[in-house]
Formats: sequence, C-alpha cells, structure tokens
Amino acid sequence: MRLDQFLNKSGIFKRRALAKELCDRGAVDLNGRVAKASHEVKAGDTLSVKAPDKRSHYLIREVPTGNVRKEDRGKYAELTSEEKFHTS
Repeated sequence: MRLDQFLNKSGIFKRRALAKELCDRGAVDLNGRVAKASHEVKAGDTLSVKAPDKRSHYLIREVPTGNVRKEDRGKYAELTSEEKFHTS
C-alpha cells in the first residue's frame, strides 16, 4: 500500500491529499529516510511524522486491505513516542 494511503486509512491524517502534501515536503520519514507518498509500506516499518509543533513516531503493525472502519483505525499503527517542540 502507498504511504499516503496508509496515513489516511490508519487515521494518522484525515485526508489523503494532506498526507501526500506532507510527504512531498519531506515531513514524513519511513525507516529513517525521507519517503515519497508513493513509497510502499509494510508491517514492521517505522514511521516518523513532523508537524509544526511536534514529531510523532509510529510502528506499522499491519497494512489494511480495502476500506477501514473508523473504529478499526487504531490497530494499524502504534504511536511509540512523541516529541513536542516549544513555539514562541
């Protein structure tokens, strides 16, 4: 599955267009490397997402197939850590 699709289906981002935009800006790392939206993800990969105020790290537990129910989104990616940045 493409990285931007995974970010959307797992609930990390609400819109796939936003996930693609952040990937294009270099704000998403997969296994320690900047990843494009088209990069394929698999179970066991690590994911790091940088937002203006924080960086979140995830472990990909499972890659969904087909449509995902809202209540099932949490089982695909586990938040392992989060770093908050101070903004003035």
